[in-house]
Amino acid sequence: MKRVDLSVKPRPTKHSQPGVREQHGGYSRRTMLKGLLRGSAVAVALPWLEIFAGRRARACDDGFPLRFGLYFWGNGNVPEYWVPGTEGYDWELSELLTPLADVKPWVSVISGMSVKLPNTEPHTSGAAGLLSGMSLDTINGEYTFAGPTIDQIIADQIGGETIFPSIQTGATDCTGQSWNGPSSRNYPETNPYTLYERLFGATFRAPGEEGLVDPSLGLRQSILDSVMEDILALQSRVGASDRARLEQHLDGIRELETRLARLQEDPPSLAACVQPPALTADFADQEGRPQISARSRAMCDMIAMSFACDQTRVVGHYLTDPVGDVLFPGATAGHHSLTHDEADPQSEVRAITTECMAELAYLLSALANIPEGDATLLDHCVIMATSEISQGRTHSLDDMPLLLCGGGCGAFKTNYHYRSYTQENVSTAMLSVIRGMGIPAASFGADDGLTTDSLSDIEA
Repeated sequence: MKRVDLSVKPRPTKHSQPGVREQHGGYSRRTMLKGLLRGSAVAVALPWLEIFAGRRARACDDGFPLRFGLYFWGNGNVPEYWVPGTEGYDWELSELLTPLADVKPWVSVISGMSVKLPNTEPHTSGAAGLLSGMSLDTINGEYTFAGPTIDQIIADQIGGETIFPSIQTGATDCTGQSWNGPSSRNYPETNPYTLYERLFGATFRAPGEEGLVDPSLGLRQSILDSVMEDILALQSRVGASDRARLEQHLDGIRELETRLARLQEDPPSLAACVQPPALTADFADQEGRPQISARSRAMCDMIAMSFACDQTRVVGHYLTDPVGDVLFPGATAGHHSLTHDEADPQSEVRAITTECMAELAYLLSALANIPEGDATLLDHCVIMATSEISQGRTHSLDDMPLLLCGGGCGAFKTNYHYRSYTQENVSTAMLSVIRGMGIPAASFGADDGLTTDSLSDIEA
């Protein structure tokens, strides 16, 4: 595939806008020149420039890549049963964190942090403030995130090295909390069978296998090549207005071309990469209750293997949505309803939060059970677990629930509890995560959510 210079100045990436400001001038290797030709969106990647120097994704000392995962559940928790009573490396599991006992060496708790942005829309403001560092926005009467969420900030930098820049999955029929920016949401795949086909279907190849490649790939590749030849021919004839229009379109064809090329390359030589057995379970709702655990665990097994096969290095897994009124096993009412209607000490709400932690423990165990060199896949991951609010009943944005799990290639303290007593800006923790992934971000967030300082107390 030829790379074409259209003689226009590249625009800053979306993350040079408020949300995250990068060093090196706000440009990345994934900055695109965009266009439209014969009704097809096209986008041309820039060649390597000196301005991109020093911006490679973080790798572990043993050569394995560092992965990022966002684990999310809706409706917060009951803080007095969540926050551990002890701090530092001697912390002890609280009631709601007890399911994490077997993976505790990889779990760090961050408590006492606050979203500093206005809480104008219950649940949604907190999700936007926490994950993007920006206030919730409104476009055409609908709420939207004003900037990219942390998973997409990270995927924008390290996702170009894999077939899938990021993967979004949902254990219930949820919409997820991954955004590229205003009015651009990344919806999760909620059907385990569809996810399996996407990740491990006919085009999947384990290391050393020839694999079965879609025979139409070659034809589609040829079509893309011919489009690029047309751009070359057109270059000398278009006027300024046409050039401006060419720049405005999405990078769909270029991204597709990159993905097709990767499908035809040998996968990475990763000994733990195997094709999982085909799914056989029935994941349909039972008497109005979704099979949350069964769906989540099937997806977590696929997430773990997609990391092991280096199909992606960024994942968002959503157990439930904010305001989600899902009927959990044994609950007498929907989760959101219970957070408001159940009397203290809210035993059902606590049981639901404990279940959410049990599913997180399953994901972490699935990663820990995959060997990579002398370590495990979990040692090469940063899994951030959180919700959009603290106290479900009050919609509080103080004392936000936040866990950092995995070895993180040594970027963060593990088996540690950091407690803030001054309601520090939770954006500082987000900036620590971004920098821990090897991304030299100068800041995170905007307005009252803006920070240029990371949370050094959690950094190794």
